[in-house]
Order: sequence, then structure tokens, then C-alpha cells
Amino acid sequence: MYNKLKLEKLLFKQSYLYFIGFFLMMLWGFWVTYFTKILEQENYRMHFHGIALILWCLMLIVQPYLIRNKKIQIHQKIGKFSYFLVPLLFFTTIDLFKYRFYGKIAPSNLDSFGVALVLNALLVFLILYGLAIYHKGKGTIHARYMLCTAFPMFPPITDRIISIFFPSLLNYIPTLDGQPMVPIFGFMLADILLLILCVWDWRSHKRWNIFPFVLLLLIGYHFSVLNFYKYEWWVKFCEWFLEF
Repeated sequence: MYNKLKLEKLLFKQSYLYFIGFFLMMLWGFWVTYFTKILEQENYRMHFHGIALILWCLMLIVQPYLIRNKKIQIHQKIGKFSYFLVPLLFFTTIDLFKYRFYGKIAPSNLDSFGVALVLNALLVFLILYGLAIYHKGKGTIHARYMLCTAFPMFPPITDRIISIFFPSLLNYIPTLDGQPMVPIFGFMLADILLLILCVWDWRSHKRWNIFPFVLLLLIGYHFSVLNFYKYEWWVKFCEWFLEF
């Protein structure tokens, strides 16, 4: 199967379909909490952050579609727009997160857990995006890293889908201060998909230098979320961050 269906053929000709699926999952995840209550949001920050995320998802769909249809110049022009969009996504995420914790003096375990969940996801996202841009002249590498920028975004989507539509699954995961650690589902899905991509890329192209690295990066991120709240140095950092 791996040799008959080359991974690079999938990346260049069909990956836009998978990004459409990712976008639909995002709509599903945020449908109840945001889209059906779009006029009831408590602050403009929700809208700025939502717009930035939607634009990023749409760009992930459009860019491989343009490559598939050999619209290279348009692809490059839209790619330059990401130089503005990614900092906007970073700023709106941080701004919204800090707004939700405004006035909090001492972070709880859940707060420290949340800081790792958001900040370290952003860090992984920026690393993957930076590597994609660094290798923009090498299409096969660039496409792989751009594909991987979606993985740090899994938890916000899967958290909502599980909590709203499949709450019975929450009984099977560990809790922190009485609250289920829902991101575990998103972590597991990302790791499983990356393992498949690692094997597929090796079987198809003998390439072992991108997806395994991303998997290690994601595992490090997942470890930080599930464990950093226990460390005093991280609690001190969270106090500084929430006061900053």
C-alpha cells in the first residue's frame, strides 16, 4: 500500500482535501461555543482570534490547491501574506488567553496546565512554520512542515468535540483538580497520525528527517502540558506570564 500510494503525490495533489476536513472539524468543534453565539461573545478578542484562525485554515486549503493546479505565483503571493497572518495569530492567541486570566493572582494547577497547553502549542507551531518558510524553496520539505502546523491545533478542536458531543469519554481519562484532562484525546490523535506519516514517508521515500522530528517535538509538547504544572519553576513562570 505504501509503495503504491506515494506520500508526496498525496501532499501535492490531495492534501487540500485533508485540510478541508480539518477546517470542517474546526467548525464542528467551535459551532456550539462560538459560531451559534457569534453575537453573544463577551469581548472583541474572541472575534479577532477567530478570524485569524479561520484565515489560517483557509490558507492551508488554498495553498496546496494552487500548487496542484500549478498556480505557483499566486501561491507565493498568498504565502507572503502569512508573514502578517502568523504574528496576528500569535498576538490574538496570547491576548485572548491573558484576558481570560485577568485579575488572577496565584495560578492553580489547572492554570499552569493551561499555560503550557497554549504557550507551548504556539511555540511548536512557530517552529514548524519557521521551518516550512526556511525550506520554501524545497517543495517536498516545505509541504511536510506546513502539513504539520495543524497538529498543535488539535486540542482546542478535539476538546470541544469530546466535551460537547461525546462526554462519556471523559470518564476514561485522568483528572486534574477534579477536571478531566481532555487534551489527551487531541494528543493521542496527533501522535497516531504522525506515526503513520513516519512509516509512510520511510516506505515511500526513505525519508526519516521530518515527521520523526515533528513527532518528538509534539511528544515534548505533550509532556510539558501533562507534567510542567508540577514543577515550581513553571509555576513561577506562569505567575510572571499572567501578571505581565
